Amino acid sequence: MSTITIDKQAIIKALEQTRDASRKLVLLEESTINEMLEELADLTVARTDFLLQANQQDLDRMDPSNPKYDRLLLNADRLKGIAGDIRKVAQLPSPLNIKLEGRTLPNGLLLEKRSVPMGVIGIIFESRPNVTFDVFSLCLKSGNAAVLKGSRDAHFSNLAIKALIDEVVNKRGLAGVCYLAPSVREALPIILNAVGYIDIAIPRGSQGLIDFVRKNAKIPVIETGAGIVHTYYDKSANLEKGKNIITNAKARRVSVCNALDCLIIHEERLADLPTLVKDLGSQHQCIIYADQASTVALKDHYPAELLHPANETSFGTEFLSMKMSIKTVKKLEEAFDHIARYSSKHSEAIITENDEVAQQFLKRVDAAVVYVNTSTAFTDGAQFGLGAEIGISTQKLHARGPMALRELTSYKWVVKGDGQVRS
Repeated sequence: MSTITIDKQAIIKALEQTRDASRKLVLLEESTINEMLEELADLTVARTDFLLQANQQDLDRMDPSNPKYDRLLLNADRLKGIAGDIRKVAQLPSPLNIKLEGRTLPNGLLLEKRSVPMGVIGIIFESRPNVTFDVFSLCLKSGNAAVLKGSRDAHFSNLAIKALIDEVVNKRGLAGVCYLAPSVREALPIILNAVGYIDIAIPRGSQGLIDFVRKNAKIPVIETGAGIVHTYYDKSANLEKGKNIITNAKARRVSVCNALDCLIIHEERLADLPTLVKDLGSQHQCIIYADQASTVALKDHYPAELLHPANETSFGTEFLSMKMSIKTVKKLEEAFDHIARYSSKHSEAIITENDEVAQQFLKRVDAAVVYVNTSTAFTDGAQFGLGAEIGISTQKLHARGPMALRELTSYKWVVKGDGQVRS
C-alpha cells in the first residue's frame, strides 16, 4: 500500500502568503472588489468549455449512480447560474466597517463597535466545485482571504476554477489571497492545525467530514451540519398543500442538504398518504422506507418495488438520493420526540392549518430554520436574499442557518478619547 508524501513546509509557506495577502484586502475599495467579482463572473461564462473539460475529467472517475455525481456535475446552465450568483454578491452592500453600536461613556470616551473581516477562512468541502466560486466570492466581498481544501473527487474542476481566480487577483498584486490546498486527504491535518495562519475553519459536506474536522481541528470551527430533514404532516393539514410541499422538498434536487429525508404523518391522515407520495412514485421513482402503519396505507397504492419496510437505520439518515422514510405518530408530542431524536438541526417543517399547533412547532423544534406550510428547499442563502452562501450553520455560536456576508465578519471595539486616563 503506497503512502502519499505531503510537503508540509510548502503548504505552510503558502498559508503564510495567504495570511499576508489578507492584510492587503482591508485596503481595497469596495468598487475594486466589485470589479474583481464582475470580472470573475465574465470569465466563468467565457471559459465555459475550459471549465467543463476539467469537470468531465472528474466526472469520468465517478459512478453516475453515486449521489455525489449530481453535486459534482457542472454544465453551461449551472455555470451561468454561478456567474449570476457572483454578480449578486458584487451588488450586495459591503458588510465591513458597519457601526454596530455606539455611545459616549460618562468619562467622555466615544465607544463604537464596528464590523471587520475574520481574516483567513478555511473551507473544507467535498465534491461540489461551485463551492469554490461561492467561497471565494463571499470571502473577497467580506474582506477575507480563503484557504480551500476540496476533495479528490473535484480535483480537476477546482484547479480550473482556481486558475480563473488567479487571473483576476494576480493582476492586482493579491497573489495568495485564495489558496487551494492539495486535494489529497493527507493535507487536511495540516490545514486543521494551522494555528496562526487560518482564523476559522468551516467544513461543508457529509457528517463524517464534519465530525472529523470538529474532532481534529486546533483552529476554531463553525459547523455546517448535514441536513437530516423532516416534514410533519399534521392532522389538520391541507392535502393539496401537503402534496406539493412534500414533492418539492424531496424531488426538487435530492443531493442537497435541504432535501426531505423523513416524512412524519399523523395516523388520522394516513388515508392521504397515497396521494401525498403519488408523484414521488410515478414521476421520480422514489424509494420509500415505511413503518408498519404507513406500509399498510401504501400497499397497492405505491409501486411495490419502491416500497420497503423501515428499520432503525431508515431514520436519522441523510439520503442525498431519491430515498425517503415515513414515520407514523399518534399525537403531536410523538412528532416532537422523533425530530428531537433524529434531527441534525438543519431544517424542519410542519404542514398544518392549526395556528396553535404551528406556534408550538416553531417554539419547540430546535433547528437553524423552521418552516410552516412550505418546502425546506428554501434553506439557501440566495433564497434568503443573502447572495451565495458559504454554508448552513447548525450550531449556535456566532452564526446559525445560511451563512453569507455578514456571518463572515467579526467586530472590533473602537475607542476615541481626548486625554482620558483611568484612575
